[in-house]
Amino acid sequence: MIRHVKSFEISSEGVEELRFLLHGPVGAGKSSIINTIKTVFEGHHYINCLTASALTGDSFTTKFEKFTIGQFAFYDVMGLEQGEYRGVHLDDIVSAVKGHVPEDYIFKPNAAIDKYNTQYINEPTLNDQIHCLVSVIPADKIAMIDDDVIEKMKKIRKAASDIGVPQVLFMTRVDQVCTMTQRDITKIYQSRKIKEKMMECSNRVGVPLNCIFPVKNYSEENKPNEKLNCLMLEAFTQIVHAANDYVKKNSKKEKKIEVVSC
Repeated sequence: MIRHVKSFEISSEGVEELRFLLHGPVGAGKSSIINTIKTVFEGHHYINCLTASALTGDSFTTKFEKFTIGQFAFYDVMGLEQGEYRGVHLDDIVSAVKGHVPEDYIFKPNAAIDKYNTQYINEPTLNDQIHCLVSVIPADKIAMIDDDVIEKMKKIRKAASDIGVPQVLFMTRVDQVCTMTQRDITKIYQSRKIKEKMMECSNRVGVPLNCIFPVKNYSEENKPNEKLNCLMLEAFTQIVHAANDYVKKNSKKEKKIEVVSC
């Protein structure tokens, strides 16, 4: 699977990398997903992407930060929180998906970026846009996520749907809700408890079951775990193909527009 992804060819000459944006509540495991994927590909434990504190609930992510893995770029954002002026602003994520937010932009929860901001990208190309939106929900805290946060996630998904961006959901911390999965991660799709949590995710956020991927991030482990790697690679391969399909479709649209303009 690693060879397949490393040798993957993007279906558009004009697109340099496939871009993924991870969003969800504080402490969902967004940064940990990036750490885990980089650990899988680099063959050693990677902890360069700081994660939210489980004790304080604070997000370490304050800017639109890019993490590159080969020809794939992951963008991390502040976590969503209850209230209008807490956590990342809803409109900032929508703008990021559309390609208006530059790399390393520092988020301001009380003021979303707009066209009057000097850093705002007015005419984003396919290279600037996000090619796949990844929602992240912790399996053991689905029921505890505030309705306000869920509503924000739905609005972000709606905005992404309006422009055709593919969307998936990574359900993290699966080992915290199922002892069978905790003992053997390969049993994940045989677990009734995991299936129940996937259905709960689907019902609350509105993501179809076939677009929900239960995963486990590196947390206590300090050595490579092949079973954990395979589970994450399966999910990662799916979003790579989804993003590539989007790029392929929209690069054809851009070419048609260029021909008409000429």
